[in-house]
Amino acid sequence: MPLSSSPPRPARPPVVAPAVLGFAVLLAALFGLSYAVGSLAGPVAPGMHAPGVPGGTGGSRTGESGGGMSGMGM
Repeated sequence: MPLSSSPPRPARPPVVAPAVLGFAVLLAALFGLSYAVGSLAGPVAPGMHAPGVPGGTGGSRTGESGGGMSGMGM
């Protein structure tokens, strides 16, 4: 039984589908655009700080309970 020998095919580098590449570029562009708009807009609540962090504009909140979650015990 004779085996047919065909010339070896040259190895092709893996090709990324153009749709996947376009999606990645679009995703990166939208991320960059949203980051730029967020930087221009500034912080959403400039006076909001974590408890105990100096620089807050509000008064002391030591007497408050956990944000309206009292009485939730089981």
